[in-house]
Amino acid sequence: MGNFLFRAFIKDYENVKEPAVRDRYGKLAGVVGILSNGLLCVMKVVVGLLSGSIAIVADGINNLADASSSVITLLGFKLASMPEDEEHPYGHARYEYLSGLAVSFIIILVGIELAKSSVDKILNPTPLEFSWTVVGVLAAAILIKVWQAMFNISAGKKIDSLTLIATGADSRNDVISTSVVLVSLLAGHFFHLTIDGYMGVAVALFIVWSGVSLVRETISPLLGEAPDSELVSQIEAITMSYEGVLGIHDLAVHNYGPGKIFASIHIEVDAAIDVMISHDLVDNIENCLKDELNINITAHMDPVNVSDPNRAPLSELIRDAITEFDGVLSFHDLRIVPGPTHTNVIFDIVLTQDCKLSEETMSKALNAKIAAYNSTFFAVINYDRSYVRLSHE
Repeated sequence: MGNFLFRAFIKDYENVKEPAVRDRYGKLAGVVGILSNGLLCVMKVVVGLLSGSIAIVADGINNLADASSSVITLLGFKLASMPEDEEHPYGHARYEYLSGLAVSFIIILVGIELAKSSVDKILNPTPLEFSWTVVGVLAAAILIKVWQAMFNISAGKKIDSLTLIATGADSRNDVISTSVVLVSLLAGHFFHLTIDGYMGVAVALFIVWSGVSLVRETISPLLGEAPDSELVSQIEAITMSYEGVLGIHDLAVHNYGPGKIFASIHIEVDAAIDVMISHDLVDNIENCLKDELNINITAHMDPVNVSDPNRAPLSELIRDAITEFDGVLSFHDLRIVPGPTHTNVIFDIVLTQDCKLSEETMSKALNAKIAAYNSTFFAVINYDRSYVRLSHE
């Protein structure tokens, strides 16, 4: 059914990397959510009022919140698709994250209100009016919610949308909450157990928990989470596949919303190669990464003097030395610059975020080892933090 809707309402639906196609997926999911959740809300509220079940009414109101969430999702995709402007040169794609955050807070508020109503039901219990019609409505609602979950998760995975995947997870949670209500109704009819209010509290707590979980998931990219490891591996694999690339480092990836990823990278090349040839190599890599991964990347060219006889032994010395330091990942940009009285051995060291050693301690230890190699050699060290972990680090 989901694939049928994608084919029927989304032109060129398989080209999910195209921003316009991605936007259509989000809008379709929003419309489907509004219609299906609106229908479920009416069904459950009517049945809940007729049967006197606060849990069923609570579950129906939860569907109304889901419909409101779909409206916000629809609006979020609409705003996120706005083009860049002078004040927002990186676009407006983060509106999608903000819409997901708004949906999460709505879910939490609804859960709190439902918890209050359910506690009142516990304090003032009333018998439920059982009918197979109610059972049928709840069973149908469960089936619809299962389909909703599959539809939204499928759409979210196709376009890599955290908001739609979270919406699908919320629908999957609703399957559980509605099943709880159905169990409550059957328990009251067959075993004369008045557990409606307690089940309502359980549903409400589950809704609040889901909302809090969604807040954590949607706020993470806004705070600047680490890039997807698969994307990092793809960048590394594509860059290193070019003949003439000796190594890469200092990869930084900035996410300004779905489809709006900017990155920078340092690419090591042989200093003996003509600079125009190396520059062309770097340009080709930039263009390939943009075409293949849909990211805007800027590459910095680092020339490496591979013919220097001191390079290999010093590289091995430094590599062995940093293994003794906790919190040191790797080194790069090794340059050996001779002078009239001494030779500077210049390189960068990459530290983890939790490195406890002081830079002064590491510099003293490394300078001692390099001086032991040659008393006229002096280490000049720049310390970097690791923002993106590469496979060789």
